Order: sequence, then C-alpha cells, then structure tokens
Amino acid sequence: MPHTRYAADRGLTARMVTTMFFIGLLYVVFIGVLLALFKGAWPLIVIIAGGLFVAQFWFSDRIAAFSMGAREVTPQQAPELHGAVDRLCALADMPKPRVAIADTDVPNAFATGRNQRNALVCATTGLLRRLEPEELEGVLAHELSHVAHRDVAVMTIASFLGVLAGIMTRAALWGGLSRGSRNNNAGIAVLLIPLVAAVVYVISFLLTRLLSRYRELSADRAGALLTGRPSALAAALTKVTGQMARIPTRDLRKVEPFNAFFFAPALSGESVSLLFSSHPTLERRLEQLARVSAQLGQAGRS
Repeated sequence: MPHTRYAADRGLTARMVTTMFFIGLLYVVFIGVLLALFKGAWPLIVIIAGGLFVAQFWFSDRIAAFSMGAREVTPQQAPELHGAVDRLCALADMPKPRVAIADTDVPNAFATGRNQRNALVCATTGLLRRLEPEELEGVLAHELSHVAHRDVAVMTIASFLGVLAGIMTRAALWGGLSRGSRNNNAGIAVLLIPLVAAVVYVISFLLTRLLSRYRELSADRAGALLTGRPSALAAALTKVTGQMARIPTRDLRKVEPFNAFFFAPALSGESVSLLFSSHPTLERRLEQLARVSAQLGQAGRS
C-alpha cells in the first residue's frame, strides 16, 4: 500500500492477495480449457482474453464513469465537493483524484481507478442533495480509503473473470458450432464450455462478494479514523440506506450492476443471502463505527 495516513489493514491485504491468487488460478484453468478444446484458435483466444483484461483494467475508471453517466467537474462547477475532497486528501497525504458527479437521484458514491494517480471519485446528485457537509466528508473519506488501499483495482481485476467467462463462452460456442461438421471437438465443447464457465463464474462471484463485504468494513473504519467523526459516517449510512427505499425500483435496477463499488447497495433485503451480498449489513457497519467511536473516546481521555 502506498504511504498515506489511512490506517493500514493487514486483514484486507491478506484477503486481496488470497482472492487474486484464486482468481488467477481460475483464469489460467479457464483459458487452458479453451486452448485445449480449440487448439487452432489459440492466437484469437489469447488476443481476446488479453485485450479485454488490459481494456478493463486500464480504462476501468472511464468505463465506470460512462456507464453511470458521471461527468468530471471542476472546482468552479462543484466547489463544496472539491473542497471536501481537497481537505481529505491533505489530511490523508495522498494525491487528489479526479472528481465527478452522476446525475441520478439514487443517493450513492463510488471510487474507481487502477491506482492513486488515475483514480476517480464520484458522488451522485441525490447524495449531494441529502447529506450534511460532515456526512458527505464521511462518505468521501470512505471512498478515498478504497483508493488508498488499492482494493478498487483488485475488485476491478477480480470482477473481470466473470465477464470474460461469459464473453469467451459465447465466442467459443459460436466457433465450435460453426465448425461442427469439421471438428470432432465441437460436440464436447458445446457441453463442456458452459459447464466450466458456470463453475468459474460462481467461484469468482463468491470470491469477489467475500472480499467486497470485508473491504466495505475496512473503508468504514479507515474513513472514520481519518476524520475522527465516526458518528457522521454512521449518520450518512443510516440516511442513505433509509432514502434508498424511497427510490423507484426501476431506477435502482439501472445502477444495481455497480453495487460492489457503491458506498451502500442500491438493492438489498433480508431475502438476499449474506453469502451473495456485496455489502455487510447496516447493523454490522453501525456496530463497528460505534466501536471506533469508543476507541477514539478512550484515546482522547488517555
């Protein structure tokens, strides 16, 4: 982790390394199966897989911003938002990321980018309209923690394998079916590739969800320690979660694919198993912030 004043989290680092190891292993196995079944097409498979990986990793910030309809804003266009980011970056001793606003009533925020120098922090108009200045700083401190800890980049890479599995499966099946009369492996491929892709997708999905839940707790704690105001972050969490229930479901479903990168999930509920959730429960996050508040209170009295 690059030097910042954000509290280091060895648990997060260990989980990121473990996740990347297993994701990389899955990646190798999946590409290996494709190469074994389509030996003649190995240059195309390697080019597509490598090209998609580079594109998603290198342009992840632009892809996320475009998909969310976010636009970069100048300090003149959004002075309060820039001012909050400036204060937090100075406090954390880290480079200032690009700042963006997404025009949606869904109250949320996210950070993306492969490193601190190429990071982007985005807040929605719904969030800016609803939060008090201290609450907004708490949310931004949370998002900047993701950038400082580099878990944004890890999540981008980890989520890539699921996308690749779907794309490569369609490409391989199309190629196998089109050569069915000339290739004895076509029938095997039609049966085997969807099965392998499904297994790869499920395992990568569960791994990224497990990491996502922990990284949200880590960002809550690091952001609260940086600002020294865990109560402000707790208030923002409570307010955003409560307001989310008032947003039309059709609007929430439009942004649901970004759940793993959001400050709070766009869609959640008791019916969704914790195993598949991208975020820990609100109760768990508030309990942790209460412990941080008690910890800061004891440090202040000592």
